[in-house]
Amino acid sequence: MKQTVRRSKMAAPGAQVSPDEPGDAENGRGGSGGYFDHSLRLPSGEIFRNLANAKRFAIDIGGSLTKLAYYATVQHKVARVHSSKHSKAECLYEISEQQEESTRLHFVRFENAFVEACLDFVKGHLGGPDAPTLIKATGGGAHKYKELIEKKLGLRVDKEDELECLIKGCNFLLRNIPHEAFSYCKRSTPRFRFQNTHPDIFPYLLVSVGSGVSVIKVESEESYERIGGSSIGGGTFWGLGALLTHTKNFDDLLALAAAGQHTPVDMLVRDIYGGNYGVGGLSGGIIASSFGKGATAQDGFEAEDMAKSLLHMISNNVGQLASLYAKLHSLHTVYFGGFFIREHPATMHSISFGINYWSKGEVQALFLRHEGYLGAIGAFLKGAKEDEPDQYSWGENYAGSSGLMSTSPELFPVARSRSGTFDMLEMDRLARLVPLPLLRDPQDYVPDSHDLAQDLPACHYWLSCFADSLPGVARRAVASQSQSPDAARRGELFRKKFGEKLQILRQQPCAFGSLTVRSLLDTREHCQNEFHFPDPYCKVKQQENEAALRCYQAVVRGLDSLSWRERQLGLVRGLLAGNVFDWGAKAVTDVLESDPEFGFEEAKQQLQERPWLVDDYDVWLKRLQGSPHHCALIFVDNSGADIVLGVLPFVRELLSHGTEVILAANSGPALNDVTSGELSILTARVAEMDPRICSALSNDQLVVVQSGSSSPCLDLSRLDEALVTEVENRKVDLLLIEGMGRAVHTNLRATFLCDILKVAVLKNAWLAQRLGGQLYSVVFKYEPS
Repeated sequence: MKQTVRRSKMAAPGAQVSPDEPGDAENGRGGSGGYFDHSLRLPSGEIFRNLANAKRFAIDIGGSLTKLAYYATVQHKVARVHSSKHSKAECLYEISEQQEESTRLHFVRFENAFVEACLDFVKGHLGGPDAPTLIKATGGGAHKYKELIEKKLGLRVDKEDELECLIKGCNFLLRNIPHEAFSYCKRSTPRFRFQNTHPDIFPYLLVSVGSGVSVIKVESEESYERIGGSSIGGGTFWGLGALLTHTKNFDDLLALAAAGQHTPVDMLVRDIYGGNYGVGGLSGGIIASSFGKGATAQDGFEAEDMAKSLLHMISNNVGQLASLYAKLHSLHTVYFGGFFIREHPATMHSISFGINYWSKGEVQALFLRHEGYLGAIGAFLKGAKEDEPDQYSWGENYAGSSGLMSTSPELFPVARSRSGTFDMLEMDRLARLVPLPLLRDPQDYVPDSHDLAQDLPACHYWLSCFADSLPGVARRAVASQSQSPDAARRGELFRKKFGEKLQILRQQPCAFGSLTVRSLLDTREHCQNEFHFPDPYCKVKQQENEAALRCYQAVVRGLDSLSWRERQLGLVRGLLAGNVFDWGAKAVTDVLESDPEFGFEEAKQQLQERPWLVDDYDVWLKRLQGSPHHCALIFVDNSGADIVLGVLPFVRELLSHGTEVILAANSGPALNDVTSGELSILTARVAEMDPRICSALSNDQLVVVQSGSSSPCLDLSRLDEALVTEVENRKVDLLLIEGMGRAVHTNLRATFLCDILKVAVLKNAWLAQRLGGQLYSVVFKYEPS
């Protein structure tokens, strides 16, 4: 066969293609050939960060990519509050910013062509008395590059089993990164559909497609078995592709396949039967014989078409193999990984089509956002046993991580003329996080109410909303540290960093998993923390808390003067009015900044009159006339009027009925949300004014617990273990989730095993209109168990 000049082609109109549609060329990933030269210049501010504080190393060297893993201690600022020594002090509490040390995992992926330059860079930036003396290594290259690694880094290389490392890495990602796994369908919007994280990940099938194919059945953390494989894998695609097209670079070969059509090369069912083969149940577009037209072709084939046919041949074979093993072992969860995948759309589509076809839709192909790091993560975990990484939870740091398909030059045409193609993942160590036991179905729990990637108008609105508010957010961050000489510089770095993240999400909304308001808020918080702005609203919260405390007794006296029925409505209206004070909502921010006199009573006047947008108040009132709840868990929202004048009077009423109350507040700052540290001080000060609150605190009827979250939204599958223990021990039978972030952006559709109140005021006109209301519409949703 002759090789012709590479060009883009379209299939003939009406042609039936399997598994591709006519003319639908996938975006491929560009290769290194000609894209950047090998005299590497590393952008040290972006990759290999915190090397000077690195404690442990691991490396996974495959046939074309190197993955380096290390953990380091990271210095960052935290805002702490300390109760004033005297109850009559002018300030409720004192605020101090302190330097603290935390643990962060770093993973960097780059091409083997740059391994020597990268090792030199790492060696040049290592330091400190705690620098490691050993590096865990896995992958075929661990043998090939052993002497080079020892010479360059001065570290002893300790090799680990590749299969064991893959499994450990896969388990770690599935347990710790929400939306790690996804399915791919090129005919849907979005093409990426992310799976929910759930605690029970076993059993599953891992199909690793490297040079060959390994099929591994995983039943538990320690129980797994290689149950089969094939010699026809990525190496076959690369080798035959090089022979057929004279294209030596793997990514260039994938790019050829993305631009091609397989129908000129493959023999289809219709080529044999003139249409569908009804008896056999085969449509005319199904491939009957890969490369079947080669023997009868008068002319040679295009290089793109041969590459596409080869890609389908390998992928269909992998899909059929995986589906047969899944059926044989009664498994329905199959993850695919290995260098053959490389987040390449055409590859993922071909495998997805193949496994769906061969399993008759019973098995779905799932891919991993960070599958390239499985071996490196596993090797790292093997070397870090004494640090007990499995005793903690870990969270992806969006500020320091690359997104899905971030190395695709078609999606992200960034000039990389001398910086190589790098991909990064960073993960921060967190407290032990576990699911709320009150979830009706933890396996199907989805915290986010809306996936923006499936709704283009919503996606455009929220990305624009966050971009428009960015200058103001940066100014407030700088103002919170007005005494710091470099605050303005750091504020500009934050503005630039988060702006770049928003640009990435415009090009690839699924870069960090499902795109939601929660993920946007979390990304912004991560970027703020990156440049040492731990709590831009700390002083605002302090002022509002102190102002609200001065009004507390008058509010309580007013409520106590009402009849029981009137008081219940007054308590709910107070709960709603307090929730208006949200500095994360532009409409409210504009009012608070322009009208200093706007207060709790003015907020009540803004509320929608009954009937509310969602109005289950009458059902709630009827429930209150029955026996009291045993224990209520309340996830609180904002500081100031919200917690002091809205939530605490509501809590006071529950306590008077004999109900125990757990107040769950954020572990760390987010916007003007009250933190558990601030709330503990607030409740103690309220107790000095209110005998009922004082008694409840002293006899343990009222407790304040941190939620484990540092977000304006709420993921109930990842809560602080101490909070969950309180929930179980106290037998919670009433759950109250308050605020737009926690009860509308998240958890609006979540179902529970106990009574649930979801309470919020809609402070975004666009969202309110989307839900059929208007600004300051009320959501009061009560769902009995």
